[in-house]
Amino acid sequence: MELVAYPDKQAWKSLLKRPEADSKAMEAFMEEVFSAVRDRGDEAVLAYTQKFDKAAPTAIGMELADLKKRASEIPAPLQEAIDLAYENIRAFHRAQRTPAVAVETRPGVQCWQAKHPISKVGIYIPGGSAPLFSTVLMLAIPAQLAGCGEIVLCSPPDRDGQLHPAICYAALKCGVTRVCRAGGAQAIAALTCGTDSIPAVFKIFGPGNQYVTQAKQWATRLGVAIDMPAGPSELLVVADHTANPAYVAADLLSQAEHGPDSQVMLLTDTQGFAGLVQDALQSQIESLPRREIARQALANSRAIVLSGREEIAEMVNAYAPEHLILCHGEEAYFLEHLRNAGSVFLGNYTPESAGDYASGTNHTLPTNGYARQYSGVNLDSYLKSITYQRITAQGLQQIGPAIEVMAAAEGLEAHKRAVSVRLATLSAQTE
Repeated sequence: MELVAYPDKQAWKSLLKRPEADSKAMEAFMEEVFSAVRDRGDEAVLAYTQKFDKAAPTAIGMELADLKKRASEIPAPLQEAIDLAYENIRAFHRAQRTPAVAVETRPGVQCWQAKHPISKVGIYIPGGSAPLFSTVLMLAIPAQLAGCGEIVLCSPPDRDGQLHPAICYAALKCGVTRVCRAGGAQAIAALTCGTDSIPAVFKIFGPGNQYVTQAKQWATRLGVAIDMPAGPSELLVVADHTANPAYVAADLLSQAEHGPDSQVMLLTDTQGFAGLVQDALQSQIESLPRREIARQALANSRAIVLSGREEIAEMVNAYAPEHLILCHGEEAYFLEHLRNAGSVFLGNYTPESAGDYASGTNHTLPTNGYARQYSGVNLDSYLKSITYQRITAQGLQQIGPAIEVMAAAEGLEAHKRAVSVRLATLSAQTE
């Protein structure tokens, strides 16, 4: 992890740069995958699964009996842990329900808003070397609470062509309606275009590597909405002498082990503290099973020493991290001045892992600086708002003249006449 002390502001942009894929090669690959899945459906999905996941599932879709059988294989302690996380995540997202909005803007002019679930959604669950069954909870629980009619889950199978039993257990618990053994860009293409086994959906949710993230953005070109660009994972820690260096190192490694294209950052105003964290990283990484992955991620990462809280706040807002851990004596200042982050973790005893699994907040969050304009997944992500209005004769007389003036000023005569013809009738009735 590179240590940079007191960099000039002109260097900030390069210091905060994320790992990037070859954009031209990525574009060509997405064109290939989406075209193949559109033209050949399940056949193309299975071919890509064999190529990239080295797996050959007997079928893409899982029947209910098979799903229940796999779910029954998880050990009791893991089932209990998932059940606890389920309750916390459900409680937090259920609390996000908001009352209906209704207002009479003028006498006789009633406006209101009602929320309706998106009827068909797809949830992508990363798999492979680390099957993220926790993401099933994060994505399916709010979909279930919102009332989405179809919840289609896609996740890459293991070498035996199977999904992890915990993914199957969580899918059953959260009301997923269709579980499919398919991952990567081909799964996103299938959720976009539809195949015999994977229904097309209206909105796709979920984190992933650079290929999945690019595939989701490609899906938007074809009329399918997405939650946000989410992946690869990233973490920024703001810490000083009030933080425990061992805790900070553990948090940095917890995100570095996600994948070689992950990035973790440390910002501090105490150079000595940065050195302590570096030492803790070296001692902790050796015992990690995924240490080689973590090392590759750390090569993309930096510890940056800045002059004080103002510079730190400015750099955090410029980076707009997916995850932000704040363990600093100036916590109140930062909470007032920080504007861009997906999810924030406060104090020595709030590891980012808590949000990943069981505190209740959602771990599907905007990455790559998109926290400047996107929120993380929440209940409203699965809902769409429809506005309604009812205008009485009195109400139209209240606002009609203003509508006529505005329509005329825009040169839209038919808009004006739609009001004028009604006002003329009302005027004749009063004569």
